[in-house]
Amino acid sequence: MSQTTQTATVAAGCFWGVEHLFRKNFGNGKGLLDAKVGYCGGSSASPSYRAVCTGETGHAEALQMTFDPSIVTYRSLLEFFYRMHDATTLNSQGPDVGTQYRSVIFTHGDEQLQIANDVTDKVSKEWYKEPVSTVVVPAGQWWDAEEYHQLYLNKNPAGYECPAHFVRSFPPLSA
Repeated sequence: MSQTTQTATVAAGCFWGVEHLFRKNFGNGKGLLDAKVGYCGGSSASPSYRAVCTGETGHAEALQMTFDPSIVTYRSLLEFFYRMHDATTLNSQGPDVGTQYRSVIFTHGDEQLQIANDVTDKVSKEWYKEPVSTVVVPAGQWWDAEEYHQLYLNKNPAGYECPAHFVRSFPPLSA
């Protein structure tokens, strides 16, 4: 990996919607160079979608992004991550329930770990004003999801989109 790109890995519920919103907001020259959906944080090798959906592999449905930090910062990506899903619900987003839908920031190195902890603390105290369920952990083995999941909502515009995936206006406007 060259010095000009970095990797960010997050999980925020059904990976179709997470990928779609990140591509919509950071694609087309806004810093996101590539994104793929897959599985992270589990214990079994080469998990399938069906296996991950049982909750028995321990994996989360996740998004791995390659980005240009000279265009968009890691902090900006994480702040958007907290805007585009409900970080206060444990192991669920909207009607999607299970550990595979948990909120996670999978960090790549000490700098990302520090930034992720700082952003998570800020968001919890200043945005949600309650503890978030998001966990910050080092990224483990990544597994690409099956091809039909990649760019799913681009290929299937009428496909399922989690109702919890929308961009919130944080920090909240004061009354």
